[in-house]
Amino acid sequence: MLALATARAFLQEAAKSRRVVTYRDMASALRVTPPNTIHQVTVALERLMEEDAVAHRPFIAALAISATLGDLPRRGFFDCSSRLGRFAGDPDGQDARTFHAKEVNAAFAFWGGAEAG
Repeated sequence: MLALATARAFLQEAAKSRRVVTYRDMASALRVTPPNTIHQVTVALERLMEEDAVAHRPFIAALAISATLGDLPRRGFFDCSSRLGRFAGDPDGQDARTFHAKEVNAAFAFWGGAEAG
């Protein structure tokens, strides 16, 4: 199972570089082994979201996106955001894009040290 501290450290480095990463790239870089490689990553991301919600921080998990959805994370990101009381919009529409962009910018600012332009 993917260690949360390792996942957070990887995403913090991405924030410092002001870049997003795919789930697959994250799994590869962190040497997540089968079975269910991407599922292991998404479970870790949701646990990071829970930690961030409790600590009133931006969701660092917003920096992880799906290669097949372009620049957005999978539906689970929005479902988890809803469960944690941060997202109440349409997970398949503009509400999702707006919310995700806000979280990415906030993550860059919080962990990367500069406001996104």
